[in-house]
Amino acid sequence: MFAKAFRVKSNTAIKGSDRRKLRADVTAAFPTLGTDQVSELVPGKEELNIVKLYAHKGDAVTVYVSGGNPILFELEKNLYPTVYMLWSYPDLLPAFTTWPLVLEKLVGGADLMLPGLVMPPAGLPQVQKGDLCAIALVGNRAPIAIGVAVMSTSEMLSSGLKGRGFSVLHTYQDHLCPEGQQLDIKKSSYKKLSKFLQQMQQEQIIQVKELSKGVESVVAVDWKHPRITSFVIPEPSLTSQTIQEGSRDQPYHPPDIKPLYCVPASMTLLFQESGHKKGSILGGSEVRAIIINYAKKNDLVDADNKNLVKLDPILCDCILEKNEQHTVMKLPWDSLLTRCLEKLQPAYQVTFPGQEPIVKKGKICPIDITLAQRASNKKVTVVRNLEAYGLDPYSVAAILQQRCQASTTVTPAPGAKDSLQVQIQGNQVHHLGWLLHEEYQLPRRHIQGLEKAPKPGKKK
Repeated sequence: MFAKAFRVKSNTAIKGSDRRKLRADVTAAFPTLGTDQVSELVPGKEELNIVKLYAHKGDAVTVYVSGGNPILFELEKNLYPTVYMLWSYPDLLPAFTTWPLVLEKLVGGADLMLPGLVMPPAGLPQVQKGDLCAIALVGNRAPIAIGVAVMSTSEMLSSGLKGRGFSVLHTYQDHLCPEGQQLDIKKSSYKKLSKFLQQMQQEQIIQVKELSKGVESVVAVDWKHPRITSFVIPEPSLTSQTIQEGSRDQPYHPPDIKPLYCVPASMTLLFQESGHKKGSILGGSEVRAIIINYAKKNDLVDADNKNLVKLDPILCDCILEKNEQHTVMKLPWDSLLTRCLEKLQPAYQVTFPGQEPIVKKGKICPIDITLAQRASNKKVTVVRNLEAYGLDPYSVAAILQQRCQASTTVTPAPGAKDSLQVQIQGNQVHHLGWLLHEEYQLPRRHIQGLEKAPKPGKKK
């Protein structure tokens, strides 16, 4: 909504009656806020302005600005929080997580697509279609966008996390954000920036140099000054800690991954008798039962040898190669079932603990570990596809940096949309294998490249 510049119609100080009405509207819109929090958000005497504007698409929007920061906006009689407000109350709305690379797209006006969601260990928050939601980035609880869910959580999961998930209304760094100010010198005891800089220089916290008349620049900062080192970030509230510990910081549990099969157009005749059509998803046991029932129902079991199945025209078309059409008349049961499974299209089901299963077509890509050469012939270890298994690349990078005592970086994965890769200095395949297989309990079949670990006695 604010991805492009808007036109301001008016900017006026709020009246006492409107201030009281706003408090009542905030209480009704956000019932989880206590009386003290509402009074803090809409103070009794401090400056509070009403800005009426027209968004670039013509929507009439009312924005409430407190202390220079937009805290709320109203659209079609619905009240919404800004990211500034959510930074003070991060648990106000159900929060979904996405990757840092997605932020630029959201700021540009894009909606949040479901493939961009990060599946936390505790599962997705439970929401209904039309619910207002916050969107945060991996590794940071501070919301960077707000949007409206276009489907319920159960519908998101049943869709295989495909399609549009949230209609985004407002983001950090959009045109509403420049209206905010993080530091208002005029409301401090210094009143002017020049006096503030002069005082900081007198205390030897900073060094200021006049580049030209009226233009000053901070050229040095004493980061070890007691005024800086004594600064402590306030601890989050007990409620915030509980929610964080109950969701993102839960121990990792690997998903259950089950191979499935999808009926292609070339095999619909074989499966239609059992009520299935093109695109139907089946488990291996279901496929076997259908083939066995088909053979028995159509009297295809060889009377002289029960281990053989006669091939009727449908089976011939479905499983035989062209050069076999007139030479292969019967097949053993195991060969028949194996061929049927091979002709079906691959699919798989991923089930994260406490969540509904997610079904996707194709084969799940394994976590891919590779070695690469960098400048000065130095080796680096690169790992990709962590997200498919519910793993946060930033968290994995932080753990590996500590355990390997080596530098790590997280960068966009080449050729993969909205995917990240972790790069660790040196050959760290052994550490990666231990982390993924031993600690995270991921089966080896889902990890590719473990054989690249350095051999005992060889230099990494």
